[in-house]
Amino acid sequence: MQIYMIRHGQTDWNAELRMQGQKDIPLNALGREQATGNGTVLKAVLGSEAADFDFVASPLSRTRETMERVRAAMGLDPLAYRTDERLVELNFGDWEGHTLPELEALWPERIAARHRNKWDFIPPGPEAESYEILSWRVGSWLKSLTRPTVCVSHGGVMRSMLRLVGGYSGDQAAEAYIRQDRILDVDLARGEARWIEPDGHAATAPLPA
Repeated sequence: MQIYMIRHGQTDWNAELRMQGQKDIPLNALGREQATGNGTVLKAVLGSEAADFDFVASPLSRTRETMERVRAAMGLDPLAYRTDERLVELNFGDWEGHTLPELEALWPERIAARHRNKWDFIPPGPEAESYEILSWRVGSWLKSLTRPTVCVSHGGVMRSMLRLVGGYSGDQAAEAYIRQDRILDVDLARGEARWIEPDGHAATAPLPA
């Protein structure tokens, strides 16, 4: 089964390198351009086969707007998609809204612990998650799929996919650079994940940042 995964377009918090998590931050102007660009590429890749695909997004506004811009660029009804709570971003708990330099000043020991084992690290906060915990709900979503899918989600969700499907170790997945201006082509049967370049061809696998 094929899954085309798209990270939401850039937000101001992304540009400021703030931990965004489940805070509902909207797209900025560049993010809207990225979403439309990904839709244009996906239209060329799927063509008439788009009708065979399910379209699903995280329920946060930045992912929904990205999906709507992707579908509009494909010539599809922008609102004809569904959402799934399991695709929401990793919860960074008390760290959401902070930059890494701010966190290093506030929680130097915890930042050091995160560097040692980023995949399993849980930030402070009652609802905070590790990437491992996030991967449990992403895995549940994967098992629910019944047809080829276009998914708009978040960096953490896509890192979980690399761990669950792409054969990445926890360390590799946690450090993978998830682009906002490319589509990730995930082949479940082969256990492969590759970026689709602007010309529509699958090229390099994601690499650590």
